[in-house]
This record gives sequence, structure tokens and C-alpha cells, in this order.
Amino acid sequence: MKSSDLKIKLFADGADLKGMLQMYAQPWIQGFTTNPTLMRKVGISDYAAFAKQVLEAIPDRPISFEVFADEFPEMERQALKIAEWGPNVYVKIPITNTRRDSSVDLAHRLACRGVKLNVTAILTLDQVRDITAALAGGPSANVSVFAGRIADTGVDPVAHMQKALEIMTPHSNLELIWASPRELLNIVQADAIGCHIITVTNDILAKLNLLGKDIADYSLETVQMFHRDATASGFTL
Repeated sequence: MKSSDLKIKLFADGADLKGMLQMYAQPWIQGFTTNPTLMRKVGISDYAAFAKQVLEAIPDRPISFEVFADEFPEMERQALKIAEWGPNVYVKIPITNTRRDSSVDLAHRLACRGVKLNVTAILTLDQVRDITAALAGGPSANVSVFAGRIADTGVDPVAHMQKALEIMTPHSNLELIWASPRELLNIVQADAIGCHIITVTNDILAKLNLLGKDIADYSLETVQMFHRDATASGFTL
């Protein structure tokens, strides 16, 4: 397989404007996602200013910005404000707040008001069922299932994501996101099951040129790397 064979949409996941613009220059990047954790890592302190700077530079591909409140009335206020920033904006809301109260009712209200949503931090199939029912028939929305975190628990995410797709398939306004991939293989896995979108960090995207690489050649290159580094280190025995 080559990267050109992929049918899945690749969304760049990050909050570094320089890196986002590098990905924007690539026509095969079809959207972007951010979150408060990524923003904090790169030192962003003015959320709205950063978002508007990004949207000015990237006006024509979907971009998700997340609410950061924990109380639902404030979460709703933030979501409506974020939605006004541009027609390509998807508002990310977590599937629950920090007390495990479901945000499904909020998501339904926002969808009824025409807000395009990216419901995030989903792991269980019950959560997929609930949010699918809440968003069915509404505006375009993403259901973001953290397959990488599922894998972190020792559970194979592929079968889990296939079941999530089955739940969502009757609803054409919904797209499943394979979130938090851990390696390039996850892109191939997500593509193979027909997942709509995968969010990928720049370090994994940088490996796309390895798709389809001859592994015998890769073995030789690995040996050459070890030899080169040992020689450069000046080791003696």
C-alpha cells in the first residue's frame, strides 16, 4: 500500500501554528483538530486569538476547537461562541464532564441549533450509541473514539471501531474519527475497516513515506544505521 491508496481522511492533530501550516500545504491533509492539552504544551495563553489566527490562515478545511468548561451551561455558551468563528469550525465537546455526567443532551441541543460538533473522549460503545442517537439527522458531526487509548488498555481497537461504524452507518451526517493513533499501522487499520477520519500527529504523518516500503531494504538500512553510529562513536574493544 502507498499513501495515495488511502481512502480515509487524514486530519492533522496539533496546536503549533507553524506545524499546522506545514500540513496545510499538503493537499492530502483534509482537516485539523486541536485540544486544550495540545495548546498548553506549546504555551498558548490566549485561546480565541490563537483560534482566529489559525482560521485566518486555514479558512477552507474543517478545524475542531474544544470547549474547556466543566459545567454544561458554560460549556454551551462557549460552544455557541466558538461556532461563530467560522463556517469550517467544528466545536469539540467531551462526552462527559469531569463528574461523568453525560453531555449527550447538550450535544443534542447544540445540533438542533445548527452547531457542527466533534464529540470527543469517547471510548465505550454505549457512548457511541447514545451520541449517535442524539446527533442523528442534524448537521455534520464527528464522533471521536479514542482507539489509541483503548489499545493502551490491552484491547484490540479494530473490532471495537468496526462496531462503532456499524452503529453510525445509518446516519449519513455522522463521521467516525479514529482518535489518538499510536503508530503508522493504525492509519492502515482504520482505512481497512472504512473509518471516515483519523487524527494524526505530525510525527506519525512524517512516516507516511514508509507505507509500502520493502522491509528487506528497511532491514539493510537498519544495519547500516547501527554501523554508522558505532563508527561515529569511535567504539573499540
